[in-house]
Amino acid sequence: MTRHSRWLKTGLALAALAVIPQLALAQTNWHATVGAQSRDLGRQALAFFPNEIWIHVGDSITWTFNVEELHTVTFLTNGQVRPPFPVGCPGFSASPATFDGTTCVTTPPVTAGTTFTVNFTAAGNYKLVCLLHENMTGAVHVLDFNEALPHSQGFYNRQAMQDAREMLSDVDTNKGHGHDHHMSGKTITAGVGTVSATPGGTSTLSVMRFDDDVKVIHVGDTVEWGNDDPVTPHTITFGEEPAGDPQPPSANVSVDEDGARHATINSRSDNVHSGFIVAAPQERLGLPQGPLGTTRFRVTFTHAGVFPYICALHDDLGMKGKIIVVP
Repeated sequence: MTRHSRWLKTGLALAALAVIPQLALAQTNWHATVGAQSRDLGRQALAFFPNEIWIHVGDSITWTFNVEELHTVTFLTNGQVRPPFPVGCPGFSASPATFDGTTCVTTPPVTAGTTFTVNFTAAGNYKLVCLLHENMTGAVHVLDFNEALPHSQGFYNRQAMQDAREMLSDVDTNKGHGHDHHMSGKTITAGVGTVSATPGGTSTLSVMRFDDDVKVIHVGDTVEWGNDDPVTPHTITFGEEPAGDPQPPSANVSVDEDGARHATINSRSDNVHSGFIVAAPQERLGLPQGPLGTTRFRVTFTHAGVFPYICALHDDLGMKGKIIVVP
């Protein structure tokens, strides 16, 4: 072998060694989705798909928002108090964002057609949350380069499709559970939901519908709405939607002895808004007991007519109803 050949062979070997670390450090952009929905928009899977991903340091994940329901992709710092969604964490992040566990990252509340990318620059196990839905969580495991990843993008794609399909086909949420009490026969279920969990986090299937959306009653009757969803709030709103924060009820709503909210409607021009009808948050060990949730709303109708109403939070998903009052 000539001296020139030896130099050439040595140079090629050194070049190959130089390329190996670069290949090992190559960054990967992973893909996931936010939410899933039925064709009529009534069934909303409040979930990250998949809700658990393993990646390497330097990799990024792009989440695609697939639904009309608002969601966020949020990474808070360890121990950070969960903020209200309108203020961000605080503030909102531009895409692509960088997260290393020391500064929070979040999107604003967004809907279908939006994408958001986060680059992970430090190894660790990070919790993913939606600021609008407290039972919508996931996990991102960021490993060092010398650690093997357990799954491929193809695996996550298949898992996401399967999980979304199974959530949306949950037969337990096809109908309301009903209310076995003195109002039976004049009740409407305002939403149904189920919470499920995996080792990566929790998800909720919420049915954004009134189960008896057209009801015929008589003058003087009282109709009661009850929310059977464990986490998702709804409203019963007649007339104009409230301006600003829809959480509190309108001024013409009183409270019955059993804690249910109650209003009287005399004409179609009356504006009545229930405020949030929602179950109390799940109890947590070591924290003070929470109060009962406001889960029932009653309306007494004093005149005949047709009275349309909506859920002010989810009317754009088709959550609407009508009370027909006959003499």
